[in-house]
Amino acid sequence: MRREFKIQKGAILLVLAALIVADVALAAYSWNRASQQSAQQELAILQRNVALLKADISRAKKIQQEIPAVQKDCDEFESSLFPAASGYSSVNAELSAIANQSGLRLENRSFHSGQLKGRGLTEVQIEASVSGNYRTIVNFLNGLQRSPNMYAVGALSARSDAQSQGSGLLRVSIHIKTYFRTG
Repeated sequence: MRREFKIQKGAILLVLAALIVADVALAAYSWNRASQQSAQQELAILQRNVALLKADISRAKKIQQEIPAVQKDCDEFESSLFPAASGYSSVNAELSAIANQSGLRLENRSFHSGQLKGRGLTEVQIEASVSGNYRTIVNFLNGLQRSPNMYAVGALSARSDAQSQGSGLLRVSIHIKTYFRTG
C-alpha cells in the first residue's frame, strides 16, 4: 500500500508539474501575443498620426499657395471702399437712394467713426431710423445687402409708429457699420 501511495504521489506530482509547465508556457505565449498586439496597435496609431500630419502639411502648403490670391482680394476689397474724404456724403447719398427705392423715410442719421490701427481703415458706425411698413423695411435691408458697398447691419429695434396707429407703419432703429479707406 505504501508503494501504491508513492506511485500515486509521484503521478500526482508529475501531473502537477506538467500543469505548472503548461501554465507557464501559456502565460509566456499570452504575454508575447499581448506585446505583439500592443506593438501593432501602437504602430497603427503612429501610422494614423503620420497620415494626419501629412494632411496638415499639405493643407498648410495649399493655404500658403493661396495667400497671394487672398491678399489680392483683400486689396481689391479695400480699394472698393469709399475714401474717408468723401465717404460720409457718399454713404449718406446711397442710404437715401436705397430708402427712396424701398419706399420708406430715412431719418435721424448719425455717424461715429474710429480708426482701425494698422489697417489704413476707418470704421464708421451709422445710427439711423426708418419709417415704413414691413415690406418697405425688408426692401431697404435687401437694398443694403445687395449694395456694391459693404454695409453690416449690427442691430435692429422696431416699434409701431405712434403717429400713425392702426396703419401698420413701423419705426425701426438700425445700427449699420461700414468702412472707409484712409490711405
